[in-house]
Amino acid sequence: MKRVVLVLVFAIGFLGTAQTKSELQKHYEAFYKEMRVQGDVNGVINAITHLNVLEPSKQRRDTLAYIYANNNQHMQALNTIGVDKNADDSDLAVQVKAISLKALNQPKRAIEHFEVLFQRSPNPYLAYELADLKIQTGDSNGAKGNIEYGLTNATDDMKYAFYERQQPYEVSLKAALIHMKALMQYNNDKNIDTAVALIDEALKIEPNFNLASLSKQALTSRKEQENGEDNDN
Repeated sequence: MKRVVLVLVFAIGFLGTAQTKSELQKHYEAFYKEMRVQGDVNGVINAITHLNVLEPSKQRRDTLAYIYANNNQHMQALNTIGVDKNADDSDLAVQVKAISLKALNQPKRAIEHFEVLFQRSPNPYLAYELADLKIQTGDSNGAKGNIEYGLTNATDDMKYAFYERQQPYEVSLKAALIHMKALMQYNNDKNIDTAVALIDEALKIEPNFNLASLSKQALTSRKEQENGEDNDN
């Protein structure tokens, strides 16, 4: 008789727990919808975190990591999904790893994930990101193929955003790729004239391309300095 009573107690406890879990899940689903309506990012993160604890899923985890990354919380994004390269990662997970590692100044590790994205769905924007990261890591030859792919496949309506000024701005992706080509060319042969000619080509497309103008000024100043040193000798 005691055994029957104990079984009944455990069964009732299990039903109570299941009911509580179901109620909590409904609560956080409603909370999530409300936070989305209000545009409350922290509330959305809170809701998805609770939902993932109640009923873990890869899709929820990837979504949570994406929201963190989109909110410039890149360390939290990577803590959510990890940094390793996994063949079964969703496109969203790979994207989060790539952009978060880039934002955290880990270009070599970011390249691994951008390469995966490019293999899955190549496009000129990914080609630009790869070229940029490869030049940062000293792989100018590796960047060359990405730049050529980008220039071949970029269309006139494609834009790329830059943030080195206080006010972000957009330029033609083609102009951005030509500027990148100039940097690659200079890294390879140190020929300032060739690099400046390419930058002029980019500025012809986008006269207000601030980063290209800064690169041209730096290269021109270096040439003047080198000429001055030659004259002194």
